[in-house]
Amino acid sequence: MTESHNNASLNVEQEAAQPVSERGSNRSRQPSNKAFRDFIASGWGPRPAQLPEPADAAPWAAARRAALGSLFPTERLVIPAGPLVTRNNDCDYRFRPHSAFAHLTGTGTDFEPDAVLVLEPLTVPGQENTGGEPTHEAVLYFRPRASRSSEEFYADARYGELWVGVRPSIEEVEALTGIRCAHIDTLADRLAKDAGPGAVGLRVVAQADAAVTALVDQVRQSAGLAHGQGAQEVDDALAEATSELRLVKDDWEVDQLQRAVDATASGFEELIRSIPRATGHWRGERVLEGAFGARAREEGNGLGYDTIAAAGDHANTLHWIANDGQVRPGKLVLVDAGVEVDSLYTADVTRTIPVDGRFTAPQRRVYQAVLDAADAAFARANEPGCLFRDVHAAAMEVIAARLEEWGLLPEGVSAADSLGPEGQYHRRWMVHGTSHHLGLDVHDCAQARREMSMDAPLRPGMVFTIEPGLYFRADDLLVPAELRGIGVRIEDDVVVRPDGRVEYLTAAIPRTVEEVEAWVCGLIA
Repeated sequence: MTESHNNASLNVEQEAAQPVSERGSNRSRQPSNKAFRDFIASGWGPRPAQLPEPADAAPWAAARRAALGSLFPTERLVIPAGPLVTRNNDCDYRFRPHSAFAHLTGTGTDFEPDAVLVLEPLTVPGQENTGGEPTHEAVLYFRPRASRSSEEFYADARYGELWVGVRPSIEEVEALTGIRCAHIDTLADRLAKDAGPGAVGLRVVAQADAAVTALVDQVRQSAGLAHGQGAQEVDDALAEATSELRLVKDDWEVDQLQRAVDATASGFEELIRSIPRATGHWRGERVLEGAFGARAREEGNGLGYDTIAAAGDHANTLHWIANDGQVRPGKLVLVDAGVEVDSLYTADVTRTIPVDGRFTAPQRRVYQAVLDAADAAFARANEPGCLFRDVHAAAMEVIAARLEEWGLLPEGVSAADSLGPEGQYHRRWMVHGTSHHLGLDVHDCAQARREMSMDAPLRPGMVFTIEPGLYFRADDLLVPAELRGIGVRIEDDVVVRPDGRVEYLTAAIPRTVEEVEAWVCGLIA
């Protein structure tokens, strides 16, 4: 046996001995000798000495933390930002922090993978808090940038400065957020401090970061607290509270949502300008999607959700995001899209657009019915004492009436019959709800209790959508032939003002038949 054969066998044995989990970095052949480490750490200019100004959101976020803390005055509350998520192999998705974390810290964009906000109780059970005093101190744990002499600086593809850019220092984040900060490596010890029955309890937003949740649960188990399935009710209550805290937006949040809507209006204009190119492309829907997405990245953090650019019969698939169809003159294209701005607040707007700028008579008939439903819902929202669910009911009254006029309801069934609990036949052509809360999530406040959201009266600061539709699939034999393949949705974002009036945030985006036709013709002429 030759020496080269022996060496080859040795190499195979060495490779086999390396765990699979460690092989992904084999492609990165970085030097590790001391001379190189000393050289790469040398010759860099000083870090900027000036600390950032406090973020505009900082005082608003502090008020939100105080409101949350008051619900759990003697408990340690753990709100993770979440980890990076692998897209494929060693490529991660662009990071977006958990919405509860962003809401309570006032940070946006991609701050900061693996960070954890902890609200530390200032009193423990048995100690008196006379009321009106702060219940918690906020501490933000994260991984600050490493020194240039560290291996992380040049060798860590996930956190290293030469790989992902300059990351903030503890002092910089404290100045930006107004929150005391600490290194993430100290989190475990801090979570365990004073934890136990009759002392400090722990709650965690369990869905945000599996590793942090496991750490909290380990601490709870060691401290003799309820853990595992036994702690689900405890953690669910925290998730519920962080969600319900967002039901009413403060002034800063409403301003961010208006900015998101304004950027979305710009994205729609860019999309309409791309219609001529889309009609000549074999996947024209993606031309439209791409035009909106480019503007979303230019003016904001990106998309609030995957864009729906559904031409023709694709509009009748409610969550059509494949966007691989053709865009043809004479057809409609339903576009449901929203820009997420850097603060992570998103718009959610739908417009149904005639590809060549003019509605046909059947298209106009369906569009006007949906518009009438949307207007009725808006009018109901402005009535004193309106409940959130009443907005949907108002839209459904119009939808059912139009379907009765067109002879689409079953024989002998009136609109009033259909609206009853044993009817609902009109819902065949609109299976979704008319409204949802809007904010950091496109379907915001999703963990809120029904009595606090759907069954609650509208309150100043609530921001929500109004989005009725009618969807007549091409293969629906209960629909007249001239209506088959037509899908229409009109979606606006509205806010309840301090005096109780409901106003459109999307007022500047055309919505009537005449406005939409002029809008499209003016941009593609």
